[in-house]
Amino acid sequence: MYERTFMEGTRGTQAVDWEERIDVKRMRTERYEKALERLDESELGSMLLVSDPNIRYVTGLAMTGGSGADHYTLLTEDGDVVHWDTADHASNQRFNCPWLTDVRYAAPGLGNVPRASGRDSARDFLKQKMADLVTEAMAEYGVDDAPMGLDVGNAGLIDAFERNDVDVRTKECVDLMHDARKVKTRDEIECLRMVAAICEAGFQRITETAKPGMKESEVWGEAVQELWRHGAMAQGGYVTSGPNTWPKHQANTTDRQMRPGDIVYADFYNIGYLGYRSCYYRTFSLGEPTQAQKDAYEIARDNLYDVLERIEPGATTDEICKGFPDMEGEHADWYDATEHWQMTTNHWAHGLGLQLYEQPLIWRGLSPDHPIEIEEGMTMAVETMEPADRQGVRVEEMVVVRENGVEILSQWPVEEITRIDH
Repeated sequence: MYERTFMEGTRGTQAVDWEERIDVKRMRTERYEKALERLDESELGSMLLVSDPNIRYVTGLAMTGGSGADHYTLLTEDGDVVHWDTADHASNQRFNCPWLTDVRYAAPGLGNVPRASGRDSARDFLKQKMADLVTEAMAEYGVDDAPMGLDVGNAGLIDAFERNDVDVRTKECVDLMHDARKVKTRDEIECLRMVAAICEAGFQRITETAKPGMKESEVWGEAVQELWRHGAMAQGGYVTSGPNTWPKHQANTTDRQMRPGDIVYADFYNIGYLGYRSCYYRTFSLGEPTQAQKDAYEIARDNLYDVLERIEPGATTDEICKGFPDMEGEHADWYDATEHWQMTTNHWAHGLGLQLYEQPLIWRGLSPDHPIEIEEGMTMAVETMEPADRQGVRVEEMVVVRENGVEILSQWPVEEITRIDH
């Protein structure tokens, strides 16, 4: 069962006093409490978070990279938070983030600085200095005798902590944070609803600018401008057209000029609003699509909705993945462990949150032998694709798992290819 609801419509992106909108303080507090609850249930006395999404989940700080470089956060079992950052950032955080009471200057043990140093000795020095700073803080807060979780598996950093007699546990920490983040709070869900609405503004701009003679890169630039206007951060996504739509072009958006009769599709993936990431495909045509393209789109759409019908709390991913086509042939998402490995990410579902790919993952190549259970409050993107006339059509929905099925957060029309007249 699925539903497309307009009852919980998106609000504006500004702060107001005359209606309830996304409550960022509540969201920050509830995320911190979920992480702390999982930590209390574990054998760990503290966690050192280096991954940017984990840091943001616990602290609310707007980390934008893929992994911590010169910033990291310690969360103790008593709920204390110590955050380290470069001097400029730390000074700003002390002034702007009153909920963080212990912000310190960081030694960049990982990331750009040690990588660019050119010397093993410099990299070793920085890792040890980072470990020393954290070990000192652990002693200050009385958790230095208990195991410390670490959410990255950097061998050099682990060695540095072990030289300080710290019992480092990586798997427990990674699993703990995955578990805390997999079910979203109400404000997290509203952030994803908002980023879907922002993507729809980008789709609208595409319908207004795509035409014969326009380059893919020009249309994508117009769309990104619209996303930024609404407060999003565009860290991924693309527009592709004609023969570049099947198979997906490795450069994604190119300087190809669009032509009459082209299929055009846009993927707004990794578009962020308050850190929460989108993944949202829609297909357009420059003029009337051919019958073969219409038929292919109907197959892709029906496959997607077959999967949506299977998603509900308690369902397992090994059963849900059967809704995706069991396709053979090059560029199809087909898997045979004895002969082939082929992953195109054309037919799958993946979790959405502070990262583009979170729990759950639903895919024929993995889920049959490694199933997980779907829980209410999980959020994900479900996507399918189908070739036609040497081009390809794609469609994707962003959803949240509700009590009896899924609620569809994406609202751009999905019944047929969006036609752009010119």
